[in-house]
Amino acid sequence: MEAELRDKCDELVERIEHLRGCLDYAGKQKRLASVSERMNMPDFWNNSEAAQETVAEMRRLRSVVGPLESLLKAKDDLAILVEFAEEDPASEAELQTTVTQMEADIDRVELQATMSAPEDACGVYLQVQAGEGGTDSADWAQMLLRMYARWAERHEFDIEEIDISHGEEAGIRNATIAIRGDYVYGYLKGETGNHRLIRISPFDSAGRRHTAFAAVDVSPELDDNFEVDIDWESDVREDTYRSGGAGGQHVNKTDSAIRLTHLPSGVVVQCQNERSQHKNRATARKMLQAKLYQMEMERRDAELAAKRGAKSKIGFGGTTVRNYVLHPDQYVKDARTGTKVGNPQPVLDGDLDEFLESFLRWTLSSQNN
Repeated sequence: MEAELRDKCDELVERIEHLRGCLDYAGKQKRLASVSERMNMPDFWNNSEAAQETVAEMRRLRSVVGPLESLLKAKDDLAILVEFAEEDPASEAELQTTVTQMEADIDRVELQATMSAPEDACGVYLQVQAGEGGTDSADWAQMLLRMYARWAERHEFDIEEIDISHGEEAGIRNATIAIRGDYVYGYLKGETGNHRLIRISPFDSAGRRHTAFAAVDVSPELDDNFEVDIDWESDVREDTYRSGGAGGQHVNKTDSAIRLTHLPSGVVVQCQNERSQHKNRATARKMLQAKLYQMEMERRDAELAAKRGAKSKIGFGGTTVRNYVLHPDQYVKDARTGTKVGNPQPVLDGDLDEFLESFLRWTLSSQNN
């Protein structure tokens, strides 16, 4: 049997064993047995609300345990096929077919494993804010906003503009959009942080190379199943202002735009996409709930990371996500995973899946390290 095929088989076995550990397969099996026993009790449906929660937990457990069971069985079958291939080279073709299928199955389970939290199934509020670099950064922020919108369109997700503030010469100072669809937050949660562009500036008459920064922040758009405790009367200040368009033109003559400030945390959100103040207020409240929920998740993540002795994810604008280099070389490189592509244009046109999926797998491989 060829050494390359043998190494690939060993790699697949290692990936399956890693999944078994980081997903706590043994613990979930025990929990599944306990939940199943509870559901078989004669008084199970006496409390309808509790019963529905238990049924939902059963579904979540099965969605993890079932695919893992299939992979573990495939691992045992692989060991047998490897033995056959070592004794009979004619069996290598069947082994190669099995390896190809197993690799696809493992890829799918790994991605599912990275999106197992309840909020991963949500849509997102995605904010882009121009950083250092003047007009270049404002233009870069608009390019990033377009990139995420194109990504959403590729996946047939819904997009809604929530708030936008245009730059003085070009681009945007900041903007917030909502992207709605299945598991949008699960895919985009790793995009929070700094994005750096290096290019010949179209705004520099001398044609010099410039570096521009923009920060991206991604929060889950929560539904009514998520509870966020906010004292709207005492903890939140509301300001109204006129919705503004490009170049300072007013969209309307009434103070319909809403800005909310959460006083204990300092978090500020705003919405001006609707003519109705009531609708803008409702959207701004949902955005504030999303931000506070995200902050709580980051706090818990930091506590878990401290227990493991690892670094936690840094919040808004705190860490470099990707470098987009248009001059003198041309490439896009993820600063965390090392994933690199040599043609920036498709990425800027929304071809992000390779980066998004490699980050999710990177987070999985980092667990228990």
